[in-house]
Amino acid sequence: MDQLKKIIREVPDFPKPGINFYDITTLLQDSDGFKQTIDALVDAVKDEKIDTVIGIESRGFIFGTPVAYQLGAGFVPVRKPNKLPWEKVAVSYDLEYGQDTVEMHKDAVGDGHRVLIVDDLLATGGTARAVADLVEKVGGTIAKMLFVVELNFLNGRERLNGYEVESLIRYDS
Repeated sequence: MDQLKKIIREVPDFPKPGINFYDITTLLQDSDGFKQTIDALVDAVKDEKIDTVIGIESRGFIFGTPVAYQLGAGFVPVRKPNKLPWEKVAVSYDLEYGQDTVEMHKDAVGDGHRVLIVDDLLATGGTARAVADLVEKVGGTIAKMLFVVELNFLNGRERLNGYEVESLIRYDS
């Protein structure tokens, strides 16, 4: 994964001074790097029975859909509020300064479905935890959570205790 880490652009002082932003757009535009990323995500769950892959808005859609395709599983987008056209279920969760909500169609995950949650980034873990709560609210089971990048120093994995979590690339600062 070191070769993938080299492809990701580090942008210092974005979105504010003192923060390093890890820009995955350079990974997406690198055809070999993008293919290696998708292959590695699929490889991480190739022995699991996965019924549904959930991608978290919006970059989770980019990685989740090809993973679902390769696994022969369905794909479900989890969205921010008021983006889905039909009956929804929602979970709200706390942010550092406020609250946010995630939604999915109420019939998107069947009772007992084994679900893989995919996103580009694990930071504080709040969004991923909310999505897990959403899936469990409708009777699904979390098989695993997969992330392309994990920011270890934000301790997001701690918020996901009890779930199997895997990240391809990890940053310590």
